[in-house]
Amino acid sequence: MSKPVPIAAEDRKDIEELEQRIADFKAGKEDEERFKLYRLTRGVYGQRQLGVQMFRTKIPYGKITAAQLERLADISEKYTNGNLHLTTRQNIQMHFVKLSDSPKIWEELAEAGLTAREACGNTVRNLTASPAAGIDPEEPFDVSPYVQACFEYFLRNPICQEMGRKIKPAFSSSERDSAFTYFHDFGFIPRLQDGKRGFKVVVGGGLGAVGMVAQTVYEFLPTEEIVPFMEACVRVFDRHGEREKRQKARMKFLVKKWGIEQFVAMAKEEWPSLPHQQWPIEAPEEQLPALPPPPDCQAQIENPKAYSRWKALNTFKQKQAGFYGVRLKIPRGDIHAETARPLATLIRQYAADDIRITIQQGLLLRYVRPEALPHLYAGLERLGLAQVGANGIADITACPGTDTCALGVTNSTGLAAELERVLLEEYDELLEDSDIRIKISGCMNSCGQHMAAQIGFHGSSIKVKPRILPAMQVVMGGGVAPDGQGFIAQRVIKLPTKRIPQALRTLIDDFQAHQQAGQLFNEYFQAKGKRYFYSLLKPLASTDDLEEAHFFDWGQDEAYRQSIGVGECAGVSLDVVGTIIAESKAKLALAEEAAAESAFADGIYHAYTSMVVGAKALLLAQDVRCNTHRGIIDDFQEHYVSTGLIQLHETFPDLVLEMKKQSPTPEFAATYLQHARDFSKKVAQTRDAQLQAADGQDKLVIDNYYKA
Repeated sequence: MSKPVPIAAEDRKDIEELEQRIADFKAGKEDEERFKLYRLTRGVYGQRQLGVQMFRTKIPYGKITAAQLERLADISEKYTNGNLHLTTRQNIQMHFVKLSDSPKIWEELAEAGLTAREACGNTVRNLTASPAAGIDPEEPFDVSPYVQACFEYFLRNPICQEMGRKIKPAFSSSERDSAFTYFHDFGFIPRLQDGKRGFKVVVGGGLGAVGMVAQTVYEFLPTEEIVPFMEACVRVFDRHGEREKRQKARMKFLVKKWGIEQFVAMAKEEWPSLPHQQWPIEAPEEQLPALPPPPDCQAQIENPKAYSRWKALNTFKQKQAGFYGVRLKIPRGDIHAETARPLATLIRQYAADDIRITIQQGLLLRYVRPEALPHLYAGLERLGLAQVGANGIADITACPGTDTCALGVTNSTGLAAELERVLLEEYDELLEDSDIRIKISGCMNSCGQHMAAQIGFHGSSIKVKPRILPAMQVVMGGGVAPDGQGFIAQRVIKLPTKRIPQALRTLIDDFQAHQQAGQLFNEYFQAKGKRYFYSLLKPLASTDDLEEAHFFDWGQDEAYRQSIGVGECAGVSLDVVGTIIAESKAKLALAEEAAAESAFADGIYHAYTSMVVGAKALLLAQDVRCNTHRGIIDDFQEHYVSTGLIQLHETFPDLVLEMKKQSPTPEFAATYLQHARDFSKKVAQTRDAQLQAADGQDKLVIDNYYKA
């Protein structure tokens, strides 16, 4: 195992701050909801079980080394139940973490070159990419350096720390869109134009309760412009995006409301204020990584037929001649530390030290020599990791569901295991050649990406008075076509969860019996229409012949009880106006600190946020609802400046929004920061006057929490 690396100053600061905030929270010095929103941006997410947390890492494009895998295994055994959960966003989650242990976990992650910053919360989340990026035979160039550059640029960036909702970007390696860019906030597909590198850019996609396909903004955007474009869009989203109504707060709704042309026009208006009009990204020349020497002996394969099938289904030839990529199927994305450590050793022996977590919750090994494949297979077989069909029909994606998630309605992992059993035992031939992919989420929020599956399921329930039956909503027709076109699945019918295995049999049997030669499953679905499949599955929806077993969810030993918690990206909160003013002052302090370090763009944005939060506090004191930054700015002008309650030399919109018209020069930063200082004093004076009129009683605001 490699030695720990020195912890970067930024990580050390984050760790110490988290430790202090936990201490303050436990001492009653910090409100629970405010602390929740803070810890989320540090990767600490509340579980369904009281008193424990889920801890999520942030791993750009899912790349880890063998040493990092070992470190994660050690951490999981030391602080959790020993399980590492691979996610559809190429991260690793650990469950049943004590809150007090989270700073220690982060410290040990940082020693391995990993972070948890902005892994959860209303931030720019992990940047995902095709796991085969760099070795994909169809790629015009490796997108990995561009993903890494974007990750580094937005990490800790002031513009994306406290948005109305999260932003999820994705980079595909080719036009096949194996990264599912079509359902992301930002999607990038590499292209070459006259020998120059660039990207097709799509914006405003999303899954969840309301799925939307991202819209194309550029057919070709030079690589040096992707970071400024993203930053301009994030600034627009931060200012105009919904914050009060959580279900309408994603960027896709803003794009839909305005239309893509207006959204892009608004982003272009932000360009003068960007710290960089271009952001060149240097991509190193592609070359072979350091590799282990070829094996010096023959591997002993006990079952040559099984090995041949594994090689056919789990490996592919890289674009680099003479090397293979190897896909590992990790059922439900769960790998225990006792397996992860010897796997790391095996990788060092036979592959490049470059492991990619896949979007299908598996692992991809790279640069395996042909003569090393039998040795690798033998080692994987000993570890129970040589299952065939990685990324195939029986490699079912499933979120943790009710195992750990507070939002889970039904158990997705238990159902996934049962469907996998059905496929392996009854439809083994489909592992060889099937375009069907199956994805399961424990609720409608699509963490299991069910809306991007040819056949998907999400947790639900059915009332059978006086009881409630665990159920799954069946969705069909999602995924990516061979030409790269993406589709959002359609809801077909809701069925008792114990009948889902039979529903899958019915769908497969019908497709096999009636498909035309060469017809893909989604083509069949579109040809027949949703109503056909509703009628096909309708007999399974009957509640007239239920048995007691139907009231038990998969993997559960007691009758189903619906218990849905509150998601942690937003919730109900109690806001004291004075506390919000204190937040405004804290933002001003960050602006001062950034300016002192010559980070003028950061200082300007912190100063902007300070003024918006201060205005929000005074608006809430008058019971004015706040749901967007721009709304706050306009309402403050109406309720405070125009009425003469606060005197300014210009309108509040002109004062605050000057930052979007000016380049972030030292001179403008100094002027703007002084305006923020002056405004902060006026807010404090106004609030003091309000408190005196109210006999010192601060106002309690009870509403959907809005983090300005």
